[in-house]
Amino acid sequence: MIDLVWLVPLIPLLGFIINGLGRNTFSKRLIGVVGSGVILISLLISIGIFFALGSSVEKSHEIFLFDWISAGSLKIPLSFLIDPLSSIMLLIITGIGFLIHIYSIGYMYDDAGFGKFFSYLNLFIFFMLLLVLGSNYIVMFIGWEGVGLCSYLLIGFWYTNTSYASAAKKAFVINRIGDLGFLLAVFLMFSTFGSVEFSKIFPQAANMLPGDGSITLIALFLFIGACGKSAQLPLFTWLPDAMAGPTPVSALIHAATMVTAGIYMIARSNVLFDLAPVVQHIIAVVGLATALIGALIALTQTDIKKVLAYSTVSQLGYMFLGLGVGAYDGGFFHVITHAFFKALLFLGAGSVIHALHHEQDMRHMGGLRKKLPVTFITMLIGTLAIAGLPPFSGFFSKDEILAQVYEHDKIMWVIAVFTAFLTTFYMFRMLFLTFFGTYRGTHHAEEKIHESPKSMTIPLIVLAILSAVGGFIGIPEVLGGHHWLSQWLSPVIMHHPEAGDHAIEFMLMGITIAGVLISIGIAYSRYVKQNHVPVPDEARRSVLASISYHKFYLDEIYDAIIRKPLDALSTFFYKIVDVKIIDGIVNGFGRGTSEASKGLRLLQSGNVGFYIFMMVVGIISLLLYTYLSL
Repeated sequence: MIDLVWLVPLIPLLGFIINGLGRNTFSKRLIGVVGSGVILISLLISIGIFFALGSSVEKSHEIFLFDWISAGSLKIPLSFLIDPLSSIMLLIITGIGFLIHIYSIGYMYDDAGFGKFFSYLNLFIFFMLLLVLGSNYIVMFIGWEGVGLCSYLLIGFWYTNTSYASAAKKAFVINRIGDLGFLLAVFLMFSTFGSVEFSKIFPQAANMLPGDGSITLIALFLFIGACGKSAQLPLFTWLPDAMAGPTPVSALIHAATMVTAGIYMIARSNVLFDLAPVVQHIIAVVGLATALIGALIALTQTDIKKVLAYSTVSQLGYMFLGLGVGAYDGGFFHVITHAFFKALLFLGAGSVIHALHHEQDMRHMGGLRKKLPVTFITMLIGTLAIAGLPPFSGFFSKDEILAQVYEHDKIMWVIAVFTAFLTTFYMFRMLFLTFFGTYRGTHHAEEKIHESPKSMTIPLIVLAILSAVGGFIGIPEVLGGHHWLSQWLSPVIMHHPEAGDHAIEFMLMGITIAGVLISIGIAYSRYVKQNHVPVPDEARRSVLASISYHKFYLDEIYDAIIRKPLDALSTFFYKIVDVKIIDGIVNGFGRGTSEASKGLRLLQSGNVGFYIFMMVVGIISLLLYTYLSL
């Protein structure tokens, strides 16, 4: 079964080709069946591979397809790596991807670009699978760039809206900054190890000393690449703007799969990062800062998708914090649980937006829990999961990260726990503003509110179940579990932090749960009992609320210190260097030649006497030259 892994990415690629060619001729029903069916087939094969790997003695299988690049000592095959890490990623990508494809049939049914949308989704799944299956950094990089391309296409799917098109360009440009870091890391790997293959790099690196300069530089460049793709400071501003794309895009690309590529890459390269403690500390600090800033901004947003976008930024920061303190298991565990509950929350938000005819402002919502019961119950489960209340999935993964952070640095733990409380508050703020109180929109719009079709609600129910029970794959020993996920990943992740004292772990859990419950109570009191609605008037906001609402003015700061100076520099080079100097020199040669030719053409008068005179002058000149040179 493992040998059939090449079919997993190939089948979605075929779906892209079929739907791409037939987008204007196929019926929407056929497009939906083809687009979703190819992902289902890949999911079934991935499940077969997962169980085959579980029953296999050998936990790492490299499937060679063909030699791709051969130049001197550089040899890059197109080959796939099946091991515990990639097998889990296959299930996440194809499983969540299939549910979102089904959801998209209902959500995008009335859109004129229905066929194009499904072809783009299939292409994205192909590149994402290529990213996680590659047995070397070049194949990974091809998938890395491919998902960036698809992200651009899907964010700007409604490109006639100029702000949406600008959001797509912003995502594309910022991701290129990170991608340059990834490329530099690949070049350094080849110069250091003579290969880009995982199987050749990691054994050589394992024999090197911690803190080695080459390893540190490679790890730093890889982290820069991860910052771009996984939206970490200072390269995270593209992700909230990416909410311009259709909601299924937000759920698939910007919550469950593409943005976790950086975490996957670091977990895959854990051997290198363990040898670069300085870079690990940088990862932890950047992750913690991103988690805190993302949470602070989410507190005051009024667009339901923007709240979830900054929540994603914050949760990605948590994952990087886990990686930075060496808790690769915990960081990847949070990737899995986050895929469940954040995909659920985005799709739930899409269901609300669909019911309200594309209204996204929570100030115009309220009282929807009776009109949208399935959406409400499933989003409540997702909110409880992200808040980290037991026994929902987010509790186990977030608790594992916090426990490891506590062992690593107490101050970091305090900030991380405070961020967890903020997460609970703004998520329940979103839930209460959307589903509680009275409806704040127009009476005409209220009459048309209805629950979404089954093609949208069934994926919500499945994801709600996964969000509720998904954490059971990582029950810690302190709660009587054996942490199946940690054992499963042990052949890939070499470093496993030692478990702390059980009494301390219970204490940490108690503090977290108590804080979460208090945060829920504060949110309930403010937004349900007091029926508080965020004010639209800028003048009535406090200074801190205004700073949060305007996202710490980071876009304006980047605009002032990066875009405007670059624009001024490019204007200088255009007007002075290009137009006056370069064009001046080129045009000067042209004008000089033209003026010289005007003078020389006077010699061609057509007068025979003048020609005889010039001939005599030439002969005399030659005689004088000969005489003088004797």
